[in-house]
Amino acid sequence: MAMLEVNDINVYYGSIHAIKGISFEVNEGEIISLIGANGAGKTTSLHTISGLLKSTTGSMNFMGTDLMKTPADKIVSLGLAHVPEGRRIFQGMDVEENLDMGAYTQPNSSIKASKEIVFDRFPRLKERRHQIAGTLSGGEQQMLAIGRALMSKPKLLMLDEPSMGLAPILVDEIFDIIKTLNKSGTTILLVEQNAQMALSIADRGYVLETGKIVLADDAKNLLNNDQIRKAYLGG
Repeated sequence: MAMLEVNDINVYYGSIHAIKGISFEVNEGEIISLIGANGAGKTTSLHTISGLLKSTTGSMNFMGTDLMKTPADKIVSLGLAHVPEGRRIFQGMDVEENLDMGAYTQPNSSIKASKEIVFDRFPRLKERRHQIAGTLSGGEQQMLAIGRALMSKPKLLMLDEPSMGLAPILVDEIFDIIKTLNKSGTTILLVEQNAQMALSIADRGYVLETGKIVLADDAKNLLNNDQIRKAYLGG
């Protein structure tokens, strides 16, 4: 059984039909990439899974729980964490305070150990644990956003445009982090405009165009698909 099953969801912004009956699944241990142009519906899909937007039809099931009937603030405690586009860290708080905010679903007794795990994974955050988050570099802020999500001990981590606005060397570093997280047991659902990078680390991919899934395949096949290469990979 899939860890996450999304079936026939439709989402509207007022009269705009943003998501048009999409269905996909994420199996435990996978990295799944949603790729597509700006406005294709990738971010809207994640917001709907997180409970921030509502689907008018269909179903969404996460590890046996009906997400359509689960309030957004309870979804994190199920083991599903969302790192939003643009990082959305708490700019005026320091690094450690941001991590504490990510642990609000966890018992106080486990927070210190979780923080040490995050600091082991992100040594730069440990060095800057008392630095105000808004003064970090873009790459460090992305690491903090991922670290904050990890404080909730997610089984499935949803990442929205983690490479946005980063220098190429930092993009490589963030993608290495994503691969490492996956190898250590975290399932990943990745939304990313850098289709080449996203598909290079994914197991499978779904291609969205104007709110519909137009193609689904193994990531290797999508990388070698002429239609995809022309549209998204610049080849």
